[in-house]
Amino acid sequence: MRILLAANASYVPPRGGATRSNLVWLEHLAAAGHSCRVVASELAHDRAGKLEQIRNEEMRVVVSQLDAADGVEVVRHGSVLVFSSADPARRGRLLREQIRGFQPDWVLVSSEDLGQVLLRETVHEAPGRVVYLAHTPQLFPFGPASWNPDPNGAELVRLCAGVVAIGSHTAEYIRQHSGCEVTVIHPPIYPAGPLEEFGNFDEGLITLINPCAVKGITIFLSLARQCPEYWFGALPGWGTTATDRDALDSLPNVTVLANVKQIGQVLRRTRVLLMPSLWYEGFGLSVMEAMLRGIPVLASDSGGLVEAKMGTRFALPVRPIERYEAVFDEHGLPMAVVPEQDVQPWVGALRGLLSDRILYEDESETSRERARQFVDSIRPEQMEEYLRSLIHKPAGRLRSATVTSGPHDALRHLSPEKRALLLQRLRHKASAVRNDAH
Repeated sequence: MRILLAANASYVPPRGGATRSNLVWLEHLAAAGHSCRVVASELAHDRAGKLEQIRNEEMRVVVSQLDAADGVEVVRHGSVLVFSSADPARRGRLLREQIRGFQPDWVLVSSEDLGQVLLRETVHEAPGRVVYLAHTPQLFPFGPASWNPDPNGAELVRLCAGVVAIGSHTAEYIRQHSGCEVTVIHPPIYPAGPLEEFGNFDEGLITLINPCAVKGITIFLSLARQCPEYWFGALPGWGTTATDRDALDSLPNVTVLANVKQIGQVLRRTRVLLMPSLWYEGFGLSVMEAMLRGIPVLASDSGGLVEAKMGTRFALPVRPIERYEAVFDEHGLPMAVVPEQDVQPWVGALRGLLSDRILYEDESETSRERARQFVDSIRPEQMEEYLRSLIHKPAGRLRSATVTSGPHDALRHLSPEKRALLLQRLRHKASAVRNDAH
């Protein structure tokens, strides 16, 4: 099969769980003999950060072409060919060119596509051959967590030959709010076991990955202030702003960690993983990574995080984010209005866990056992089997101008506030590409 993936996110280097999951799927498909390509965004605004991450993660990439005049970077990432452009308009043309020239059997469109710009192009160019990869609920065009609910975008998803969710909780959310049939395929992103056990009652960091507003940096900072007897670690990610870094640097018991090739290099130094997310999570990849190593996880009771914890302790309450301002941060993400949080349940849980060796070791053992059972159930070949099983849907006709109109025509269907958000975001992407959002 020839498989093309489209996403408005960076893939060289990958940022966030969604892009890493998609790359793992493509790597397995390529290893099985299929030809795989990606049309993606480029981190043109952060060349130094891009090169630093590639170096820190020891990525082996070979540039096969860099045409600055055309605005397209072509990189071979292992067996996968990645076409990247920082310009949204050029990226749309690039997607059309790849569909017409590469003639993919399937086009996988990742949900990292605010406004469904790439999905609209794909459904028009490859009707009946599109699969929607549903990672990030905020970027779905439906449901209460959506940044930009759009009936036309939801209809585009329904026209896809298939919808893949990364967890059962997200699948039920999609069914409820879109009416789509959904298949759950967990990405085979976890390392083969048995893994070294890192859980350590006596020492280590209390770690937050991707400290930012939506991931609960306010709870993390409050915990660090109220628990000066403990050492905390923060691994910056796609959402971490300069303001976030300043706040982290201001606390003497917080260490800002460097990007690494494998998350295990961070988890080796971790005593407890914090996941105090304030937005609706599709799944908790980092939760599972920590539990596999016997590291207890304190997570919010947000969406798929509860599913990822597999019935272990410490799913804690938060006041979720319900509103975003019509302005964007330096990464092109809408700025969240963060409700005031009651951190006392978190303080109590953390101190209780780290003052009771029997509780800590029991949670460590239970987490490790349940995570291993989950990972053992994942079949890397499932995506290939799924694509082979799909029957091409005949091209349908969309109401109004969902497919045939351009993105500017589609803006007429948005509220004034949503239109301002989307237009500002698209303008921002011309000079600063948004990093991957999961």
